[in-house]
Amino acid sequence: MSIRVSSNQMMYNYKKQLNEANSEKDKLLEQGDGNKLHRPSDDSVAYTKYLRYDTSSQENTQYQENVSTGVSWMKASDSALVSMTNIQTTFKEKTVAAANDTNNTSDRAAIGKEMMAEIQELVSLGNTMQGDRYLFAGQKDTTMPFSMSEIPVTRGQAKTLDDKASAYFSGTGAATSAGSIKQMLTLKGSDGNTYYLNTKDGYIYTQNFVEKGYKDKVAENANAVVDPSVDSVGQLSGWGGSTPTEKVSNYFKNTGEIINASATLSGATNTAGNTEGVNASSLTFEFKTLEQKIVTYQGDAKYISMTKKNGTTEPTSDTVNVNGQDIWGTDIFDNADSGNTASGTAMLNSMLTVHAKVVGEDVLYLKDDAQTLADEAHSTTVNTETKLGARQQLYDSVKTMLGNQQTLIQGDITDVMSADVAQLATKLMEQQTVYNMSLALGARILPSSLADYL
Repeated sequence: MSIRVSSNQMMYNYKKQLNEANSEKDKLLEQGDGNKLHRPSDDSVAYTKYLRYDTSSQENTQYQENVSTGVSWMKASDSALVSMTNIQTTFKEKTVAAANDTNNTSDRAAIGKEMMAEIQELVSLGNTMQGDRYLFAGQKDTTMPFSMSEIPVTRGQAKTLDDKASAYFSGTGAATSAGSIKQMLTLKGSDGNTYYLNTKDGYIYTQNFVEKGYKDKVAENANAVVDPSVDSVGQLSGWGGSTPTEKVSNYFKNTGEIINASATLSGATNTAGNTEGVNASSLTFEFKTLEQKIVTYQGDAKYISMTKKNGTTEPTSDTVNVNGQDIWGTDIFDNADSGNTASGTAMLNSMLTVHAKVVGEDVLYLKDDAQTLADEAHSTTVNTETKLGARQQLYDSVKTMLGNQQTLIQGDITDVMSADVAQLATKLMEQQTVYNMSLALGARILPSSLADYL
């Protein structure tokens, strides 16, 4: 039995094999650009790896852009903060100079002008921009954050405690370390004397005891702590406790500006047998105030984060900015116990208080509170600068790491994508030879027509 093979079938098989050989040759020619993968069908396993590596490369590129932007932002912020701390150092020197008893009115007026110029420069530095964005405005970075009032306002006065006084009145029992009570509100009693109010518990102390008297107790016992039953002259109800009804926010804005200048405090429970011999229950008190300019903050307390790697976000280390509260801290008018939100300008306004005291020639204040305030303002800004510098170093390290990772990823992509040029040339020559031989053989054995075949 014989099998008949038609000429059409011979032609079909020949053309099919010839086209396959030509397709294989074209595929090899296509790899002449150096890539062996142009479509998933070329090598499905290798193409899957390529897609994974390519995604990693794109993510790495984005993280590198984030890090570069973050580093640029932090460098600009750090430069402004360095200038701020330098100005604050000079401000402290002028505060010390203003406290010198040899100064006359014109001397202190001149120092006051220099101080105001420095504070205005600090406000200007607080409004530093990177492109069209304000560095220190939090997430409201299109809004100018700091502005100074044109005219003075009536602001409450605070008694600022040094570290030893803070430790004593906080009850820490360690006279060399600061406690949680940094300031007290200054009151004027109906007897004409000055008193200080601890807003955390409502106890009132005489000026003499806060500035001098407690030191005698500390001299006898370095671990001495406040004993309100004998140290205070009385206690105002509603302050302190688990549910206080009286707060600083009832009387002052977060910038220290008084809400009701005629407000009075009365009804104190007298501390019988107090060392100062004052009957607080028979007195009324009003807040001591001062006319001064204030700075307000229009930014917010939020942070700008720029993610620098895969995985969970790290709000603390991913943060690239600092806001007003970070730079200028808080005081008795806007701390967590005040009932007010943070002003973002606490230390700036304290510096303006020092300026007002210099112009007003309050030498006792300049020798005591002003020194502490100037130190506190400088310390707050330096701490913020230090934290920002640490984050910048972290970003610099991550930038190096991401660069190394990108090199490895590109190596993986090259391994899975690149064609072996030498091997490709050999295969292409082989395929071309096979193709040419097929054409030559086909020309000899395939009939040009059915008549030739028969």
